[in-house]
Amino acid sequence: MNHSAKAMPGTTTDRDLANAIRALAMDAVERAQSGHPGMPMGMADVATVLWTQFLKFDPQAPDWPDRDRFVLSAGHGSMLLYALLYLTGFPAMTRDELMRFRTLGAKTPGHPEYGHTAGVETTTGPLGQGFANAVGMALAEAMLATRWGRQYVDHWTYVIAGDGCLMEGISHEAASLAGHLGLGRLIVLYDDNHISIDGPTSLAMSDDTLLRFTAYGWQAQAVDGHDPEAVARAIAAARRDPRPSLIACRTVIGFGAPGKQGTAGVHGAPLGADEIAKARATLPWEAPPFEIPPDILAAWRAAGRRSRPLRRAWEKSFAEAPADCREFFARAESLALPETLAPALAEYRQSLLASRPNVATRKASEAVLDVIASHLPELLGGSADLTHSNNTLARGMTPVRPGDFSGRYLHYGVREHAMAAAMNGIALHRGFIPYGGTFLAFSDYARGAIRLSALMGLRVIYVMTHDSIGLGEDGPTHQPIEHLAALRAMPNLLVFRPADAIETAECWEAALRETARPSLLALSRQALPLLREGDATEPLAARGAYVLAEASGARRLTLIASGSEVAIALDARKSLEKSGVPTAVISMPCFTLFDEQSAAYRAHVLGGVPRLAIEAASPFGWARYVGSEANVVGLRGFGASAPAGELYAHFGLTAAAIAARGRTLLGLADAAP
Repeated sequence: MNHSAKAMPGTTTDRDLANAIRALAMDAVERAQSGHPGMPMGMADVATVLWTQFLKFDPQAPDWPDRDRFVLSAGHGSMLLYALLYLTGFPAMTRDELMRFRTLGAKTPGHPEYGHTAGVETTTGPLGQGFANAVGMALAEAMLATRWGRQYVDHWTYVIAGDGCLMEGISHEAASLAGHLGLGRLIVLYDDNHISIDGPTSLAMSDDTLLRFTAYGWQAQAVDGHDPEAVARAIAAARRDPRPSLIACRTVIGFGAPGKQGTAGVHGAPLGADEIAKARATLPWEAPPFEIPPDILAAWRAAGRRSRPLRRAWEKSFAEAPADCREFFARAESLALPETLAPALAEYRQSLLASRPNVATRKASEAVLDVIASHLPELLGGSADLTHSNNTLARGMTPVRPGDFSGRYLHYGVREHAMAAAMNGIALHRGFIPYGGTFLAFSDYARGAIRLSALMGLRVIYVMTHDSIGLGEDGPTHQPIEHLAALRAMPNLLVFRPADAIETAECWEAALRETARPSLLALSRQALPLLREGDATEPLAARGAYVLAEASGARRLTLIASGSEVAIALDARKSLEKSGVPTAVISMPCFTLFDEQSAAYRAHVLGGVPRLAIEAASPFGWARYVGSEANVVGLRGFGASAPAGELYAHFGLTAAAIAARGRTLLGLADAAP
């Protein structure tokens, strides 16, 4: 491939092409009276070099599996990406869409949104997230190339990141991981413009960024971001280096706007008509708003067609690939599961009925992972340095190591946020179904990335163990209280809290079947008895809640619980039944799935009688099932350090206490039989 700085047809120059980006960014932000023109104008030269000389893509096939990935981590500069998509010929990115920038329903929202706009590889805006997503993408590429060879997997991951991305703590975690693993096909173009919203970055930052990344094990270079030949040389050098690469591109934010460039004033506000007129004279750029001179547009469209022969050659080669390779990629693109998985899980659940294990659900999760991993080669596990606490390592899984990407298990280190964001990148890349573990209390460290999993609708599975005060002696710092309620409040996230080994298997299967939303499994540290009786053929947990034990007569009371408290509810039921109160117990492993059932099913499960909910966590969120938080036995403060049994007794989470609450709710004398 020709990497010279002037590889375009006709007489257009790199600066002409870059000025097209600048003009579109100015005009769109001005028309919307909202947006961030500074970064697109400053990074236009860098982006022009990347997209016209290096990036492998085809606008006619935006999901081509072997395309290079481009991540705009500095997502506030979204007009840079939208301009590139329009100029290179992505069909859905029209001139009209540019003119609709930041308006309802447009393909040009304020920050790039995955699944909304073709050519957008990930949702960005929360700074540092795109950077960490790209680490996951580069990791997936390396693992797939190891499995299937460079004939089918031969692409790069490029990132444009800003000062804010590199200030955010997630970038430190992700960069350290990428350097450790040696992800040599990851290249980050750092917009080193020395400006943030508050003013010069010197107000808050005095890092030696190149030294920092060198210490992480990266190649680090510095270039003039407005010198196309220097930028091209730096990218070419990065591609030759076996390490991940950071190229610090010294730029002027708002380049070309003579009265505002180089200042915070151009970061996040329209330039104004007068400044735009001056910028057009300075650049120079004579075309009216949203119009691109034919010769410049032709050069950009030629750049968009540059990789089409490569794409067609890849498709021809892939059509002749071995059957197992084609099957793997087809499943990865369709998000389908192997046909053997569901029968294997049904058989496994039936075996649990016979063996009736008394195990923690974290241990039950490990056992079902052994079954899943043997049928699902694309399953990719990991943990944030808690492998043997989370029980996330399935039988036969070997670690991914620097220089060896043949394994299926990732030691993320104590990097919860980078783990979650990298899993997003792995899921976005396609090829693997990622899951990763930590303690439920530490979901706080990963919450930003979990939210983006939900926003993008990704099949990412979070294994969160030590789910309640049942973890015991580690005390309130590690005992989650508000976490279940907070996570359940997140749209498009399935939160599962299984009660026993069978429910754990059912929740895993439900999570794997979800192709358009992430799942979180909240699992116990303490052993729990097997509760299911009779038959486990139908995966009842997939309905969110079900009648585990019906009342012996006409139902008078419904007890609803999740996780470890379901067994306590069953014991309370025995006491209530003996005292003449026919009581049903409902296991509710997933609020969201239950809410999605028919009204008739929900009414059948809940029953038209008083209800009491039991959960060793905040009662917030349960009122919609029991009428009032007063009808929830839970925790309204933090936990304490003591053995689990003592804590449950201390906080009133016992069968006797629940039975007494039930009788009180019914207006009966509080006396056990």
